Amino acid sequence: MQDMSQKTLIALGSNEDSVWGDAKETVQKAMQRVSELAISAPVYSMLYATPAFPAGSGPAFVNAVMAFDTDLAPRDLLAALHRIEAAAGRTRTTRWGQRTLDLDLIAMGAQVLPDHQTFDEWRNLPLDAQTRQAPKTLVLPHPRLQDRSFVLVPMVDVAPDWMHPVIGQTTRDLCAALPAKDRASVVPITA
Repeated sequence: MQDMSQKTLIALGSNEDSVWGDAKETVQKAMQRVSELAISAPVYSMLYATPAFPAGSGPAFVNAVMAFDTDLAPRDLLAALHRIEAAAGRTRTTRWGQRTLDLDLIAMGAQVLPDHQTFDEWRNLPLDAQTRQAPKTLVLPHPRLQDRSFVLVPMVDVAPDWMHPVIGQTTRDLCAALPAKDRASVVPITA
């Protein structure tokens, strides 16, 4: 397996039909579009079916993670991801609601942006506040990736040894620390 320690990690999700098709087709098309931002061959996770988060916020998601090298700066990459979401018909009306496509910049190697203090503030934000607030700046790594089975389970497929630059644990260790029921709720899509 190739070294993923410096790779860019993108989480993909959909739980609503888009101009590209159903949720599965949308994630697959998004993977193709995101791969155009890479300067190395991307590595793709399996596709997974996962319950909507938070519970009851809509139909199940199709989720995946991909890893690659890019020469784009973090904010430029995020802007490119937002353009791909818009091309799929994504509109941002309800935080954590149903969506045609969600592309999250999870990490870029060991970068911590904008700084450790801001990362810690967002990481420790209570759940009720998370549903109402979004950062005004890019925060890397994603401040809640360590809590999300729908990110970590597919991330183990592509970057099991990626080391979280603040928490100091690998993807594999972060995933293993999740409750077993959370990991089990992320089910591979086989057809």
